[in-house]
Amino acid sequence: MTPSGSGVVERRRVRVDRGSSRSSPRPYGRSRGRSQKTPWLYLAPALVVLGGLLVYPVYQLGLISFFQYTQAQVSGGEPTSFEGFGNYAELFSDPKFWQVLLATVLFAAACVVSTLAVGCALAVLLTRVRAVPRLALMLAALGAWATPAITGSTVWLFLFDPDFGPVNRLFGLGDHSWTYGRVSAFFLVLLEVVWCSFPFVMVTVYAGIRAVPAEVLEAAALDGASQWRIWRSVLAPMLRPILVVVTIQSVIWDFKVFTQIYVMTNGGGIAGQNLVLNVYAYQKAFASSQYSLGSAIGVVMLLILLAVTLVYLRLLRRQGEEL
Repeated sequence: MTPSGSGVVERRRVRVDRGSSRSSPRPYGRSRGRSQKTPWLYLAPALVVLGGLLVYPVYQLGLISFFQYTQAQVSGGEPTSFEGFGNYAELFSDPKFWQVLLATVLFAAACVVSTLAVGCALAVLLTRVRAVPRLALMLAALGAWATPAITGSTVWLFLFDPDFGPVNRLFGLGDHSWTYGRVSAFFLVLLEVVWCSFPFVMVTVYAGIRAVPAEVLEAAALDGASQWRIWRSVLAPMLRPILVVVTIQSVIWDFKVFTQIYVMTNGGGIAGQNLVLNVYAYQKAFASSQYSLGSAIGVVMLLILLAVTLVYLRLLRRQGEEL
């Protein structure tokens, strides 16, 4: 009786196990489908807001660039004619556009390199100083970061003012005007841009350095590596994702600088010698009422920034695969 009873129990267990194994894929598949949809449900509100704030304005910008859009259309009139790529052809055939584009690229590159150099150097410095100097430097940097662009530009203009500025008096430059020459005006704007941009790089890179294990840095120092060698061979590779973020942010911010150029050079400098694409688009759209050409410049800037970002990410990904 006992063996046969145990056999029945075993057969029942086998049937239960088979039934459970057959029915198990159903809840697993449902949970897997739900897990794939859950992140999108959480992201949906943010995507809706971003779509309204970014996608629609970009759509309108591109749409205006294909029409003949003047002051009459801004006042409520319908676009008179569809230009297609005519506005872009007019823009690309203008030598002034290419001069401004070259100046914008060179100026943005100088700002990005300078901002990254100052921010990374100060981030390393923060790891070497004591708590009180570190706190003072952090507060000063965050104060510069929180200052509005128009306020910072006005302050820097006063510092380099030819009549009352303390810089000319300190270095004995007399009544030298920094905004008169093309190179000196760009240099003055670069200083202001770096001053208000380096805190983001400094704080971000400093947080990344703090996340690096101390044993790695101690081992490199014991092997006789200099500070520059430690940064180039140890910290920089480990901080690559952070450096990618701050570099792309700096490229976007510095390529579309407007307030500093407009305020410090009085709308683009003498005879437009300090124009960048953003100020050039503003002059075309609002000073000349050629809104279609201004929109075309905006679309070109958007495409350039997208191309630079994608190429930079592709190069970094390729380097990561080689390592």
